[in-house]
Amino acid sequence: MTTTQDIHSPDFLAGDEFTIPTFRLLQQDGTLFEGGESPDLERDKARRIYRAMVFTRVLDERMMAAQRQGRLSFYMQCTGEEAAVIGATAALDDADMIMAQYREQGALAYRGFTFDEFMNQLFGNELDYGKGRQMPIHYGSRKLHYMTISSPLATQIPQATGYAYGQKLAGDGHCTTVFFGEGAASEGDFHAALNMAAVHKVPVIFFCRNNGYAISTPAVEQFAADGVAPRAFGYRMHVIRVDGNDILAVYQATREARRIAVEHHQPVLIEAMTYRLAAHSSSDDPSGYRSKKEEEAWREKDPILRMQRWLVGQGWWSEDEEKELQERLRREVLETMKRAEKRPPPSLDTLVTDVYADVTPALQRQLDHLKTHIRKYPDAYPRGARSLDPDVVAGDDAAVKGGE
Repeated sequence: MTTTQDIHSPDFLAGDEFTIPTFRLLQQDGTLFEGGESPDLERDKARRIYRAMVFTRVLDERMMAAQRQGRLSFYMQCTGEEAAVIGATAALDDADMIMAQYREQGALAYRGFTFDEFMNQLFGNELDYGKGRQMPIHYGSRKLHYMTISSPLATQIPQATGYAYGQKLAGDGHCTTVFFGEGAASEGDFHAALNMAAVHKVPVIFFCRNNGYAISTPAVEQFAADGVAPRAFGYRMHVIRVDGNDILAVYQATREARRIAVEHHQPVLIEAMTYRLAAHSSSDDPSGYRSKKEEEAWREKDPILRMQRWLVGQGWWSEDEEKELQERLRREVLETMKRAEKRPPPSLDTLVTDVYADVTPALQRQLDHLKTHIRKYPDAYPRGARSLDPDVVAGDDAAVKGGE
């Protein structure tokens, strides 16, 4: 519905009359801002959130090092954005659907995805839920209501609208939260998704991680408006901008957004202002487009340190617990990585399953041809050779075992 008010001289609007404030509760020293009230967050849940944040940071540090050692082909870190991702996830029901972009491993960590499950996907071994078909960091978990990640940017945004429409029809009291960066908000999928969600009134939370850069393009070169949040007005949608490094503010904002989405079947846009402390990916060198001074300024706003100070102030955390957690997680991540590396790749037969109820003759012929080719040139396909019959030998045993 379009509403109009008559005027009799041309009066153009640029949107400058709209200003969107940033919701903040927690200062960097771990104390609340004056006038701010801590959300109703129980001790056990607060500690669960913090452990997931540290879990994610340790995983990212170790796996980036593994990539640099040549043990992993590719990796992307969540470093600096843990509060935005995990704070939002903690505010949801564990059965709510999450559709992620590629920097939301913290959401899985919070919901209980284990180091083994992370490693199996990263190394694409026989226990990988995706059967080795995806790039590293393309996680998915049916049991944790986490849709498998797709590489093309922003495709998950309209998919979230569609999934949430199904949730509305089901009437099960759940919603969908979709994560994306401010760069993805420049894709057409973003606008199509918001328009569909607003028109059909579906329970979806659009969660934009505005981390300052779309790979190497700074936000100031991406859009002329005041960030992403004002776009919600064009779709008559609820919107809030939040300090993405403030775990309490993110948690409270998302909890209220979920209430609006589920109880009123209204979509909500959240813009979390944060910063990507790491490179865009293991293939990126951020020194070419931003300064060390800028990075250091944001390191002082570390969301993990901010929450740690708040927990200590509450009497819910101690230095001894911090030391024990760090040591245990670092030990576990190394142990699970070694296990994952030693596991064989998925069987070649899995290449043609999951397509049809029964493998078609054409697919079977292609598979047989592939096996013949690998047996003829085992040294060129060490991982493929390992997944074939036990009597297949590729050169010497070391070549087969170390072919990664």
